[in-house]
Amino acid sequence: MKLRKLLTVLTAALVLSLSGCGYNTFQTTDEQIKASWSEVVNQYQRRADLVPNLVNTVKGEAKFEQDTLTKVIEARSKATSIQATPELINDPAAFQRFQQAQGELTGALSRLMAVSENYPNLRANQGFRDLQAQLEGTENRITVARNRYIKSVQDYNVTVRSFPSNLTAMALGYQQKPNFAVENEKEISRPPSVSFDTAPVQSKGAASGAAK
Repeated sequence: MKLRKLLTVLTAALVLSLSGCGYNTFQTTDEQIKASWSEVVNQYQRRADLVPNLVNTVKGEAKFEQDTLTKVIEARSKATSIQATPELINDPAAFQRFQQAQGELTGALSRLMAVSENYPNLRANQGFRDLQAQLEGTENRITVARNRYIKSVQDYNVTVRSFPSNLTAMALGYQQKPNFAVENEKEISRPPSVSFDTAPVQSKGAASGAAK
């Protein structure tokens, strides 16, 4: 009986010490990271699902830059080939590859939209406008979801590094998690400047208006 009582007291003391050293905070922030990551993945998948319809619509513009379309298709293929499993957020190298691939798709889509400004017939296409609106909305949701994930990881990493919770982290093997490099992704997704040696073909109505 005395041994059982002693074990109960020691267990209670251990629980209280873990609670005071950030153990509960680790559990809470880890769950927040998982939930935030799921939303990031959902929004990236939503964007990937829009790309085939967008590409097929743009293909209807006969003189549209094929190189731009090819890069979008290749970037989507690369982005969707990476399995965004929960384990990925604990692997800095895999996380970097995921971020790089998604950043390249962002850049390819940005170029496609920039180039589309030079094609009046495409801009007048209702299907294209609808897809563009959906894509813009998805990009906004990606930004919101990614920012929530960034905040969740920051909270977790601060707990890993702060005293006395860092002692709990060392004892239980908790390590800092990789995070989105916001500035790098902004650089990747910046739309390139677009210039043409020859002016794009205009519709007769647009050409007549320009002549007047």
